[in-house]
Amino acid sequence: MKYNIRKSIGVLLVTGTLAITTAALAQASEESTTTTTTTTSAGTISEFSPEGIVIKTTTSTDPVHYSSSKTTTYVDENGKAVSVKTVKSGLPVTVYYTKIGGKLVATKVIVRKAVVVPPVVTEKKETTTTTTEE
Repeated sequence: MKYNIRKSIGVLLVTGTLAITTAALAQASEESTTTTTTTTSAGTISEFSPEGIVIKTTTSTDPVHYSSSKTTTYVDENGKAVSVKTVKSGLPVTVYYTKIGGKLVATKVIVRKAVVVPPVVTEKKETTTTTTEE
């Protein structure tokens, strides 16, 4: 009888320990879950520096500042890397960014070629009429 009681107590202790361990692991895995949302914005570069990029968008009246990081990549429309030296004001871009704290941090910038608008040529015709009296 003593053997059965000891065995029952041992089984209860092992079962209780497993239940507590399982609950602790489930709680730990829930706490370590983070969600990162990447958002995009398109516009034209108004300022550019190694620290960040400022773009004017059609959806906002104010320019938007994005911080750059060591992992920020600059690519063309085909996904090929472009030199940061070629990035300048006036170029159209799409910025992929994440919000970290209160900062917008650019993760990828797609740099498109500037659209060259041909100059508008206007033609002015002047007609002069000369009337002579005889």
